[in-house]
Amino acid sequence: MQIANVLTLFPDLREAEVLAWVERGWICPARDGEAILFEEIDIARIRLVRDLRYGMAVEEETVPLVLSLIDQLYDLRHRMRAIARAVETQDDRVRTAVLDALRG
Repeated sequence: MQIANVLTLFPDLREAEVLAWVERGWICPARDGEAILFEEIDIARIRLVRDLRYGMAVEEETVPLVLSLIDQLYDLRHRMRAIARAVETQDDRVRTAVLDALRG
């Protein structure tokens, strides 16, 4: 999706603002030569940054910290799901041992 299409989804945003977010690394769209191509994940990230800045009034200097913390939470959730899937494939003895260890 080109930036013009993105702006139709977010009429309250200006092109310069979205491009500044890209420049700061808050949004990381693909590039095809000079063209910037936004995928669904980029649209979701734009929505998040927009909500942080305007819905929650997060200061511009604080946005990178908030995004970093959110990214860490998503990564942790992904890792926890992978661990849960790995534990599910084990036999009952191993699953029981893991659950007992988690209970402390």
